[in-house]
Amino acid sequence: MNGSHTQRWQSYLRDCSALASIPEPMLVSGRVTRVAGLVMEAVGLKLAVGSACTVPLSSGARIEAEVVGFENDKLFLMPQSDVEGVVPGTRVFPIEVVQSLPRPGTVDHPRRRPSDRGRHLPVGDELLGRVLDGAGRPLDSLGPLNAVHSAPLNVRAANPLTRAPITDVLDTGVRAINSMLTVGRGQRMGLFAGSGVGKSVLLGMMARYTSADVIVVGLIGERGREVKEFIEQILGTVGLARSVVVAAPADTPPLMRLQGAAYTHTIAEYFRDQGKSVLLIMDSLTRYAMAQREIALAIGEPPATKGYPPSVFAKLPTLVERAGNGRPGGGSITAFYTVLTEGDDQQDPIADSARAILDGHIVLNRSLAEAGHYPAIDVEQSISRAMHNITTDQHQKLMRRVKQLYSRYLRNRDLISVGAYSAGSDPVLDQAIALNPRIEAFLQQDIGERAGIAESLGQLAALFEG
Repeated sequence: MNGSHTQRWQSYLRDCSALASIPEPMLVSGRVTRVAGLVMEAVGLKLAVGSACTVPLSSGARIEAEVVGFENDKLFLMPQSDVEGVVPGTRVFPIEVVQSLPRPGTVDHPRRRPSDRGRHLPVGDELLGRVLDGAGRPLDSLGPLNAVHSAPLNVRAANPLTRAPITDVLDTGVRAINSMLTVGRGQRMGLFAGSGVGKSVLLGMMARYTSADVIVVGLIGERGREVKEFIEQILGTVGLARSVVVAAPADTPPLMRLQGAAYTHTIAEYFRDQGKSVLLIMDSLTRYAMAQREIALAIGEPPATKGYPPSVFAKLPTLVERAGNGRPGGGSITAFYTVLTEGDDQQDPIADSARAILDGHIVLNRSLAEAGHYPAIDVEQSISRAMHNITTDQHQKLMRRVKQLYSRYLRNRDLISVGAYSAGSDPVLDQAIALNPRIEAFLQQDIGERAGIAESLGQLAALFEG
């Protein structure tokens, strides 16, 4: 063998040795064994609950999913989109290798690139004025977000002992709320309403008129048509400019609805940590609970209270507790959660649970709405639990007096309307009858009218003058 031939062999061996020394990571994957309803089942992976996975399809598309449970060596995966195209034996990869998965029909070996993209989503000032889905993708036509920062989707609520107390009044711009149900910065209120009683209009008024630095709106599980209407007709251009809207309509999978609600709070927490006053509006908490019910029932959790599994009632406080004040001197999240009362039933299990974990509730009454009384706030059934800490004694006396007179009139309205009541029999009722037109006018407000705190309190005091 001549020298040149030997050199070529030596060069070839060196090249082989160099290639062999390149570490090739082991590709971890599992396989889909069953698809039943909303849930995919997979084997071959050991992942924690909450981990993100991806399922590449032969068409080139991918389905992202989350581990929502397991049984022995079998994982239950909840997809973020439709499962059309999944066949038995389809491979399942942890989210950390999705950045370089091979395209169908190629032999490229995927490289492991650690990533938590499924659990962190974009946050920052770049989101203001934008409409996003539950995965942080733009739904508007304004191009990419170009967000610099990201934040984890699910975090634990802050230690309650490190939070600042509720001491400052929040001006919502709605007269009935400012005067009769005063809300403090960092308070969490429920808006209890059936369908068609002006819930969205009231939310829009608060979004327009509330004195907050940033507004974060979560439209969870509502009709897709309502998303555009809320943004264009109710929120408006002025309201949208200082807002971030996260939309996960009813036609999205339940996992995306849950993720949309969590993402709404993640965005609000980011701005709160920047020292800003944040108004968080989530419509609705009931649809969030229904999404969790769909997932829990699909993986075999037994129903408990009126068809709701126990995990639903564990998820609600976990989400709600993320709102509220930050550390003393820092920012705040004042939250309004709508609670859908089916058939105007205030004893619905979700409504009952929400009432227990929130700092007050505003009830919208259908009979008031049918009578043309807007906003249809039932001041008798509504309450703000923080009001006594943030208002003056004089304000509270006036509020209680209005409630007493209004309630007395409503209880005797039938007698009054048929002429069965004789004037002078009850001095309190006589005053209630005399002041009722003024009280009803005071509690009503047009959508284009803003009533600040000072103006609302002045009009409240004026009810008993003259």
